[in-house]
Amino acid sequence: MIGLLQRVSEASVSVDGEVVGAIGAGLMVLVCAEKGDTEREADALLAKLLGYRVFSDEAGKMNRSITDTQGGLLLVPQFTLAADTRSGTRPSFSPAAAPEDGRRLFDHVVRQARSRHGIVETGKFGADMKVGLVNDGPVTFWLQVDPIGIVR
Repeated sequence: MIGLLQRVSEASVSVDGEVVGAIGAGLMVLVCAEKGDTEREADALLAKLLGYRVFSDEAGKMNRSITDTQGGLLLVPQFTLAADTRSGTRPSFSPAAAPEDGRRLFDHVVRQARSRHGIVETGKFGADMKVGLVNDGPVTFWLQVDPIGIVR
């Protein structure tokens, strides 16, 4: 599983001109399932992103997590994060999970996030989404959990 997390002042997702998810200050996370991923990797990624310390404490150090700040969490499905770009000028998406597996794992992450965090909004799996955000910092991190459970 891959999560590209961005600390935001605000973020939203629209589909066909209608806002389907929006948050104020918090994290906007692009979420991607890769072949071989299971609920185990999804849970590990969620635990990592809920505990990842990217918000400033009183001393200005990044010591606070989204759980600590109770900020918004916007989860957006994004299969292109699994692109293989090592050769040529056209990406291959063969590392991405099959659509039905990707949807199942994204839905699992959303359910688990909603059971563990107060403000959770989402994009729409498989839709042509328009994502708007104000990256705060900018602060952006790539989190990846391999099928053997190792977080990179």
